[in-house]
Amino acid sequence: MLDRTKAFTVVRAASRLQVLAARRRAQREAEEAADGETQPLVEEAENGVVDPQRAAAIAEAESRRAAFGQCRSMTMRRPPVPPAWWKSDLQALKEILSNWMNVLLVAVPLGLAAGYLKWDAAWVFSLNFLALIPLALVLGDVTEDLALRYGSVIGGLINATFGNIVEIILSVAALLNGLYGVVAASLLGSILSNLLLVLGCSFFFGGLYNKTQRFNATGNQASGSLLFLAALGFLIPTGAGLLFGGGADHNPQEVVLGISRGTAVILLICYACYLGFQLYTHTDLFEDEPNEEGEAQEPMMTLFTSVAMLTAITVVVAMASEFLTSSLEEFSKSSGLGEAFLGTIILPIAGNACEHMTAVIVATKNKMDLSMGVAIGSSIQVALFAVPFAVVVGWATGHPFTLSFDPFSAMALMLSVAQTNFVTAGATSHWLLGVQLIALYVLISLAYFFK
Repeated sequence: MLDRTKAFTVVRAASRLQVLAARRRAQREAEEAADGETQPLVEEAENGVVDPQRAAAIAEAESRRAAFGQCRSMTMRRPPVPPAWWKSDLQALKEILSNWMNVLLVAVPLGLAAGYLKWDAAWVFSLNFLALIPLALVLGDVTEDLALRYGSVIGGLINATFGNIVEIILSVAALLNGLYGVVAASLLGSILSNLLLVLGCSFFFGGLYNKTQRFNATGNQASGSLLFLAALGFLIPTGAGLLFGGGADHNPQEVVLGISRGTAVILLICYACYLGFQLYTHTDLFEDEPNEEGEAQEPMMTLFTSVAMLTAITVVVAMASEFLTSSLEEFSKSSGLGEAFLGTIILPIAGNACEHMTAVIVATKNKMDLSMGVAIGSSIQVALFAVPFAVVVGWATGHPFTLSFDPFSAMALMLSVAQTNFVTAGATSHWLLGVQLIALYVLISLAYFFK
């Protein structure tokens, strides 16, 4: 989570500096206006105007200015007059929306209208899918801006909560619609996308700009072992569903459901331990390096605007996700694309757009630790939090969602985790390693396409 925070800070450093510069210009203008309030009185006195009614005012103004000049030290400054909050927030919003992909925001009202007016499933699915991509980008920027206000620990918790909110909302919406296969496919696809596509593109484009790049071996080892633990957590219920036979007193589905719920609780505990390790007990291992541009660490927007935007975007994402998942079955039939391919390959593109762009940008700047933290950290969040959370939500709402994936999906996850650990074992990267990860992702996508 701290790596995600630092990565977003690197990407948005220039934008934050522009917003802060505009804010300081407004403060200086306000100070100059305040200094000029008594200037007309002084000019009248210099021009020889003798007005008995203004003599006292002139004397009092000069007295205040003289006293202030005597008492003011070299380090004292007049308290700045803050500019109107809405001007600063408008400038920040302009910088956040400056990304060219935000032109897709036009699909947000169209997608919601398509869902409410019951348009054809192809239009409902396509428009809401396109709407989720810019919403994920803006949500990432707003979340990061809010996290900067509260320091590393609370900021990391905010990022942990909202970092994969799009995937969580998508999975819950599909779960409540009874699309258990889509839930499993979308969450599994998010893990595969981050591990193979996002990390592979980071290695590839980072290697084009830098011949060889290095990253922290200790952090990579800890992340790799957590991912392998999560993969085993998915493999055990899957193996139980295949190998455990039913009897007079045992229903295999009930056995797998019990194993899945127990496994989900254990994985959530492991995720809480992971948060405690990174954000509390061993924060020194994840501290930011000294930043030459310390002003870039300040939030761009006011607290009210950040919370309001975060709430509004989350509500819109929930609505778009509901329309998207409700139209998926009909769209699958009309387009000929399988639900497994749509859930595992297509849907994660919308949820991972923010991580993908951030990881690639910081990789080209030779900050591979941050890029690895975004790509693998997001995979850990989905594997140890989003997937078990979906099981717990299903448990609470009466939907029997389990961790028993189909054998091919379980195999694909284990192979992806193993390949990622092989590629990152040397704590160095170059563009050829990126090609290998992207190639494996294409192979898995090809298999799901014909599945």
